[in-house]
Amino acid sequence: MDFQKEIDGMYGVWLREFKVFLRERERIIGAIFTPLLWMVAFGGGLGANVSIGDYNYQQFVFPGTVAMATLFASMFYGVYLVWDKKLDFFKEVLVAPLSRASVFVGKAAGGVTISIIEGIIIVILGTLIAGVPTSPILFLQAIFTIFTLSLGITSFGLIIGAKMKSPDGFNLIISFVIWPLFILSGAFFPLNNLPSYLQIVTQLNPVTYGVDALRGIMLGATHYGILFDLGVLWVFNIIAAVIGAIEFDRMKL
Repeated sequence: MDFQKEIDGMYGVWLREFKVFLRERERIIGAIFTPLLWMVAFGGGLGANVSIGDYNYQQFVFPGTVAMATLFASMFYGVYLVWDKKLDFFKEVLVAPLSRASVFVGKAAGGVTISIIEGIIIVILGTLIAGVPTSPILFLQAIFTIFTLSLGITSFGLIIGAKMKSPDGFNLIISFVIWPLFILSGAFFPLNNLPSYLQIVTQLNPVTYGVDALRGIMLGATHYGILFDLGVLWVFNIIAAVIGAIEFDRMKL
């Protein structure tokens, strides 16, 4: 295997995804509008009357809305794989002397880059709206957590995209996946004193650990501990990446 050729190929796939993203500025607007709406309307509405610990509710849900933006951007990125297959662009990629695992890495890197850009925008705007104190170190820690969460979720979205033949089918499946992942992540409620069945569901949900890590960084309030959260996410990332590479190798066009 020519490793330099594989690296160049991964870079080429990533660059194409990044350029497509830059041409579609409405994707940025759509990605940041929903989380900000939730934070302003839902968090602000309850935040006027509810406080959790030392923070009002809008501040409490702020890390959850950041995780929401990351989750949606990363997961829905898989639909562009479906469109690439539908428009036969992906066939042109696969005729190149490049392994499918490298194609997967390039595609995943593109999705993670997009999620980080959108996450940075949400963190900046959300900090101004919610009034959460921050610093350059905390900001960099939050971006690293967004990166960590995005890796596994982007791989998950590409796994689903590799199996789907139509964008409609992808969107249908995602609708049954993305909302439970988000709602049952602790984004809108504390993880303390949950019923036993909800504890099990939240503990099996990888997004829970992204929300908890972001809340620990931004508010200093973490249920599991930031290092534990990141450790769980990296285990999930490795598993998702391996499965993603396998699914790309098996994928039929």
